[in-house]
Amino acid sequence: MPGTMNGGGKIPPSVQATFEDALARLPDGYVDGYFDNRSWGVTVKRSEDGQRTWLYGEELSGTDIVSFNLYRLAGPGSILKPCEMSSPKVIEFVLGFEPSREKGAPRP
Repeated sequence: MPGTMNGGGKIPPSVQATFEDALARLPDGYVDGYFDNRSWGVTVKRSEDGQRTWLYGEELSGTDIVSFNLYRLAGPGSILKPCEMSSPKVIEFVLGFEPSREKGAPRP
């Protein structure tokens, strides 16, 4: 994802590709799951044209949240826009989140 900014620099392409792959495997809509041994509820919405992905997640027994938009550019690459949090927090969450198999669609 060239062009994705992480504070003062770019996120390495290999991390960005892994992040986008993990995000693509999350089902549309709401799913329960686990991150860092804590229960989370996550909603993913994708625009009809595939140019924007929105994710909002909240810790079900706590106060932590994760929220961001990912915009695909006309050329190669994407831009990650976290909502009032760091890009590394968003990336860590998407890479580590595991949807529950019994309540939501499993990751392929």
